Order: sequence, then C-alpha cells, then structure tokens
Amino acid sequence: MVDVLFSATQSVAAPSVSPRIPVLVLLATLVAACGHAAWNAIAHWVPDKLVSITLVNTGGSLCAIPLVLWAAAPGPRSWIYLGTSVVLHIAYNSLLIASYRLGDLSQTYPLARGTSPLVVTVAAALLFHETPRGGQIAGVLLISLGLACLVFWGRRKSSTPRGAVGAALLTGTMIAAYTTVDGIGVRESGSVLGYIGWLLLLEGLAVPLYALARRRGALWSDLRPVWHLGLLGGALSFAAYGLILWAQTRGALADIAALRESSIIVGALIGTLVFGERFGFARVAATVAVVAGIGTLYLA
Repeated sequence: MVDVLFSATQSVAAPSVSPRIPVLVLLATLVAACGHAAWNAIAHWVPDKLVSITLVNTGGSLCAIPLVLWAAAPGPRSWIYLGTSVVLHIAYNSLLIASYRLGDLSQTYPLARGTSPLVVTVAAALLFHETPRGGQIAGVLLISLGLACLVFWGRRKSSTPRGAVGAALLTGTMIAAYTTVDGIGVRESGSVLGYIGWLLLLEGLAVPLYALARRRGALWSDLRPVWHLGLLGGALSFAAYGLILWAQTRGALADIAALRESSIIVGALIGTLVFGERFGFARVAATVAVVAGIGTLYLA
C-alpha cells in the first residue's frame, strides 16, 4: 500500500509551487459550496438525523447510477483509493451523526469543516509536492480563521461538550483524509465521471443499509413524510462533490479544500433567511474573513 501510494503521488505530483487557481475551477468550487450548504440545510431541517442522512445517501447513489452505466470505468490504479475513500466516507458519516447528536450544529460543523483545509494543505505539500505560496497560505488561514470565529463565538454563549469537540475534530480529519485520497484517486482514474459515479454509488449504500437493518419495516414510514426533500438533498450532495472531484484535477488540493468550506457562510445565510436565525456579529466577521480568504487565494 505504501509503495502504491508513493508511486501514485509521484505520477500525479504538481509543480513544486502550487499554480494560481483558474477562474473556472474557482467558480465550480464555489457552486459546489452552495450545493453543499443546501443539502446540509435540508439534512438539518429533518428532525430524524438517521432518516435525513439515509435519504441524502440514497439520492446520491441514484444519481450515480447513470455515470456507472455509461461513463468509462476508473483505471485499475485508482481502485485502491476509491475503496479507501468509501471507508473514509462511511467513517465521516458516522462521526458527523455523532457530532450533531452531541453538540450544537453551529459549533460542531464549523469546527469540523475548519479543520480540514489546514490538514489538506499539509498533506498536499507532503504527498503532491504542492508547496503553497505565501498568499495561498494566507488565504487558507483566513478561511479557517473565519470558521473558527463561529466556533469560539458560540462557545462564549454555551459550552460545547468535550465529546462533541472530539467528534467534530475527528470528522474534520476524515474530511481531510478522503479529500486527499480522492485527490490521488481521481487523478489516477483516467475517467473523472467514472470515479465520481463509482465512489458516490458505493459510499452512498452504507447508511441506507444500516438504517434498514436497524429499523426494518418501520423505515419506510419514517422516510415517507420527507422522502422528496431528502432525495433532493442527495442530488445536491452528488452535484456538489462531483464538482469538487473535477476541480481537484484542475487545481491545488489545498485551494479546493479551503474554498469548499465557504459553504459554512452560505449555510449561515440559509439559516438566517430560511430558519430565521440571527446572523449576528460572529457570522459577519466570519463572512468577511472567508471572502477575504477567497480573494487572497485567487490573487495569490
């Protein structure tokens, strides 16, 4: 496994200094961030978290079927990464549910998402030789700082259980891990659409199968009231991560990972406009930091 990883990182290694992010990649990643925020808002709106994640995963798998049937299959070298990513995504889903159960969404989710860009930046430098320029480091730090602002401002008002913090940090580590693994796998696949299809089909089956085993005949009655919204969330999730995987073949992993987390700000806007949540000083400060980070990444 180590030899395969080493050879793959050598074959897909980027130049010693990360290139400036292309405009199309920037736009695709920001669109993906909006889609990510939208499906998370749907998942948050559904009270039963197992039901919401089950429907989102089912919707993503259904969307993946046409790609599996008609796109070229991923190359043999990418399957070890695809399989590893499936396992990491399953762990991510489990930790995400635990984070939501143990702590407040407004604190645990930004903490999880804010951890990922920093870890990916280090991993990309070590594995891909994508050494970030000073401006890129500043952009990643600004985005992570904006997300951290949401976390620590929330802690001023109410304490977060240590278990929730631990679960959120582990969730962020899983996000960084599958982002890095997919960055290798999709570049090795020779078929971006095929990799997207197989990944989202396979990782999307685990939670529905678990829910079926746990709730059996009661599952359909639990799903029925919100099935349409949940499947919409799945379609948005599929589109969002598909765009991210495509972007990873065109831009530096650290940039893509950081830009994707602007979904937190979009989510805050959705929370204000749809759920009537107060935007507040912390979200204003976080928005300014994230927008500044995006601008810095693009101009770096």
